[in-house]
Amino acid sequence: MKFNPAQKRKFADMEWNLLSDIHQLNTIDEESKLIKVLLFKHSTRCSISDTALGRIERKWKEEYKTVLKVYFLDLIANRNLSDTISQHYSIRHQSPQALVISHGKCVFEQTHSEISLEDILKN
Repeated sequence: MKFNPAQKRKFADMEWNLLSDIHQLNTIDEESKLIKVLLFKHSTRCSISDTALGRIERKWKEEYKTVLKVYFLDLIANRNLSDTISQHYSIRHQSPQALVISHGKCVFEQTHSEISLEDILKN
């Protein structure tokens, strides 16, 4: 799956913010004080990751953006950033992986086939 080099990735009503710079973690921590943030770590070489991403994108509704800001990380292009995220939020690296950030902390995570937008929205 190839992505536009712009700062956004759009699928239907879902618009992802692309995570590609370590300094964005500070922004995410600040944003997460006002709204929960989803970090989706995606491997462009993995069919399980493609499936998890597709499930999130297909179930997304416009109104969800009032409760969840979404960031997308291409793991292949940004492996070092993925490692930094693991350290920053004290979680073990997985791929694919969905992290919910609130008040600068990872409050929920799911990996692989267990990734569910319904569960993400509940946490």
